[in-house]
Amino acid sequence: MVMLRNKVRGFAAPRSAVLAGLVALAACLGYGQAVNSCVDCHSTMPDPLGVSSDKFSQDIHAQKGLTCTSCHGGDASSYDPTVAMGSKAGFKGKIDRRKIPDLCGSCHSNPNLMRQYDPSLRTDQLAEYHTSVHGKRLVAGDAKVAVCIDCHSVHDIRPPSDPRSTVNPVNVATTCSRCHADANYMKQYGIPTDQFAKYNTSVHHDALAVRGDLSAPTCTTCHGNHGAVPPGVDKVQNVCANCHVFQAQMYAKSTHSKVFQDKGLPGCVVCHTNHGIHMPSDAMLSTGPSGVCMRCHAPGDHCDRARASILANLTQLDSTIKQADDALRLAESSGMEVSEARLSQDQARDALTKARVTIHSFQAALVDQDIQVGMKIAAANLKAGKDAMVERNHRRIGLGLCFVAIAFMLAGLWLYIKKLES
Repeated sequence: MVMLRNKVRGFAAPRSAVLAGLVALAACLGYGQAVNSCVDCHSTMPDPLGVSSDKFSQDIHAQKGLTCTSCHGGDASSYDPTVAMGSKAGFKGKIDRRKIPDLCGSCHSNPNLMRQYDPSLRTDQLAEYHTSVHGKRLVAGDAKVAVCIDCHSVHDIRPPSDPRSTVNPVNVATTCSRCHADANYMKQYGIPTDQFAKYNTSVHHDALAVRGDLSAPTCTTCHGNHGAVPPGVDKVQNVCANCHVFQAQMYAKSTHSKVFQDKGLPGCVVCHTNHGIHMPSDAMLSTGPSGVCMRCHAPGDHCDRARASILANLTQLDSTIKQADDALRLAESSGMEVSEARLSQDQARDALTKARVTIHSFQAALVDQDIQVGMKIAAANLKAGKDAMVERNHRRIGLGLCFVAIAFMLAGLWLYIKKLES
């Protein structure tokens, strides 16, 4: 009997080791992970009910520790439908579209709660949304208008800094176009649906999507995001002024500012349009197809004469700068020192740019001041380039004469040697 007991005791240590190994193996296999019956079931369903664990793991909320029950209620730890989706567990199921802003706002409008996750995140989005056209129409019973999930997605919400996010600056226009470019969906609202197509041809789209400038304007830059209220007709210039500060200052000095306001004309949009803004050029001052002045003004009036004067001066300055560039480039390629003149060409180009901005004052005298500054610099640089070429020619002539003199001297020396030899 004693020997049997000793044998049993001898197996005690190995049995403990086996049990510990099984526990470790279970942990490795994921048996220690929290159960999520919601994802386990919905990962087998087709869209729109399908939500895979991989998809949900990409969601910013999941990464912050929130689960399905945070929004939908219920008990994700149970596979019993009566428990998991029971009323005792506060199961909400599918959220009514009209309740989504308030549901999201229950957390995002709570500063104390949001501070735990992202102290820099604004908590006035819901209040802003209620001031927007979308928010007002939703309260009035229009369930077609945009709510949070239409812009931010649902179960794979990513932060705006993520290039895959639907509200990343590069993707915002596409997100808005889902509704605003759908003619059938927008039919009842009686507003255009060509904004997205025009924006894709604009200088703003080119800067954002082609050149990668994330500061370039997109839909939310002008229209706002949560407080999406289209700017009033008399506020367009204020929206543009957020970026185009100097142009706005010049425009404020012009006669057009008051005239446009009195006649209810939309400021900057009159000449530049809105969604399909193209790169401005001097041709906008011409009488050709690209010209904008003569859409309102009569040929030969005071403004038409000012337009013609400004265009002629701008053309002259631009031409002089290009001539100076060519002359300096040729001189430099010929080995002449013109670096100072080439550097000062930037000042001439800056003067041209400033003059083009000053056009918004629609005062020929102000524009001419900037043009004359540029003309003085460009003309001096053009002269420097030409003078350098004259000096180069003089040097070549002098060098040629030296070669001729040396040749005569060598020939004479050769003849003298021949004479001595004879």
